[in-house]
Amino acid sequence: MDRNGTPVRIRHFTDPSCPFAFSAERQRLRLLWLYGDQIAWTTHLVVLSEEPNPELTPERLAQGRKHLHRQYGMPMAWSPPPAVVASLPACRAVVAARVHTPDRCGALLRRLRVLCFTGLRLDDPEVIARAASQAGLDPAELEQWTGEPEVEAALREDMRAARSPSPASRAQDYKLGGPAEDRRYTCPSYELERTTPAPADWPTAERVDLPGYRPVEAYETAIANLAPELERRPDPHSVDEVLAWAGIPLATAEVAMVADRDVNDVREELSRVAAFDPVGGDGYWTLR
Repeated sequence: MDRNGTPVRIRHFTDPSCPFAFSAERQRLRLLWLYGDQIAWTTHLVVLSEEPNPELTPERLAQGRKHLHRQYGMPMAWSPPPAVVASLPACRAVVAARVHTPDRCGALLRRLRVLCFTGLRLDDPEVIARAASQAGLDPAELEQWTGEPEVEAALREDMRAARSPSPASRAQDYKLGGPAEDRRYTCPSYELERTTPAPADWPTAERVDLPGYRPVEAYETAIANLAPELERRPDPHSVDEVLAWAGIPLATAEVAMVADRDVNDVREELSRVAAFDPVGGDGYWTLR
């Protein structure tokens, strides 16, 4: 049973450098709005690259980001980044935050994502320090944590778990990544598990695994099969309600997903109540 007594736990496999994981922040925020603390979340780092991928050029990276922005709407800089870099240092920083200050782990991951897709290098210590400061962490303390054996062991355990997909996930092999002999979770991947006894007259699933990028309806269906007793929060009444709830700058596409409304409608409403910071074809909104 989950120590907090929540009926459902989601193991979230991700990487701050993954554009699909960044695009799926919309779905994750919608689930957080709908179910709140009825679901417990744990974050696990896949580590997509320990070394820069020699087959991926900055130009190809930029083209891919532009395509995903057009498809999903998340802000991504379209100009080629300075270089293609490994995600390992940023992943290690997130794990260090999870080990020492679990309540700041999500904030650090978010800031690293945002900085990555504005075109900054995730292997740059100054970028990681900047993300730490924005997430309410002491950069020097975070850097010290990243050198600890306990943190390295936790990081390697995340990598091992990400490269040990469940049988249900392996049956969805088209959603996995890596070579045939070493399949791994793509980002994001969710393992959803029932953690409290189901009501006697309500048979439920015990676990549902959804590797790879999915529409929000797939997650809602899985949650309904695991815990039909969960209460869904009504949709927000306004875009400023969404921004106040989130407490962080949100992309137009994220506000639209949380509110379950058309992107163009929420953009017009956002322009009346929030300040806008442009990034790569869209940007982030903050309440004035």
